[in-house]
Amino acid sequence: MKHSLIALLLVTATLLGREASALTVTPTSDPNLLANTILGAGVAISNAAYSANTGNGSGTFTGGIGSGIGIATGIILTTGTATGAVGPNTLDNFTGFGTFSQLDFEFTTTTGSVFFNYVFASEEYNEFTNSQFNDAFTLQVDGVNIALIPGTSTPVQINTVNGGNPFGTNASHPELFHNNDPSDGGPFFDIQYDGFTSMFTAQATGLALGTTHTMSFFITDTSDSNLDSAVFIEGGSFGGVPPPIGVPEPGAGLLILIGLGAAAGLRRRRRR
Repeated sequence: MKHSLIALLLVTATLLGREASALTVTPTSDPNLLANTILGAGVAISNAAYSANTGNGSGTFTGGIGSGIGIATGIILTTGTATGAVGPNTLDNFTGFGTFSQLDFEFTTTTGSVFFNYVFASEEYNEFTNSQFNDAFTLQVDGVNIALIPGTSTPVQINTVNGGNPFGTNASHPELFHNNDPSDGGPFFDIQYDGFTSMFTAQATGLALGTTHTMSFFITDTSDSNLDSAVFIEGGSFGGVPPPIGVPEPGAGLLILIGLGAAAGLRRRRRR
């Protein structure tokens, strides 16, 4: 029992360290690095290209679980400065240099389908929700946007997934939205953006085998060049089969392990 308890506590300590790790963003505009970071099984990619009006609008990231977005590692594309995503949320109006980022590549699939996980985040939340400042965000396969609210044909946007404006009023799919706005009770998560969506899975099925298809990740400011928006795409999730989804709330697994450890210790004391 003693060795089992020690092993359990060691695992708990390790997980505590992992969950505590903060979001880290490494800027890069290398299209091949960005594309290969998200590449999974069942697809092959080629001819990657990146365009933006800033040299710091994209990058790779780690520590996404600890920040609260539910994606451990992957790539980030922003309308401004990628490193600006790093928490804590100290501003209600963070704006980096630039207005758009776009990653394009061609791919083939061995399954006739393609899937990947992503999270959309923005500084436009909550004060500019349901306004003309609805930053554009698309994930296009062969020119068709597949960034849709699950179970619908509605695109994921600030005005379609939010907590309302004023917060709590006239919300759209609030069950899929996470408020982080310091003007509305936050911050609650270790990330600069004032709000973000749940992790969604984009999918395109019925794709022709042996045919080259196009993929385009595009995000841009709308109506002005202020307040950054971003899309986080999970590393290794761009593949021919659905990737796992449904990461537990940060800390939930640790509380269970700690509880088990305490229970094991209590049983041990009772046996004396």
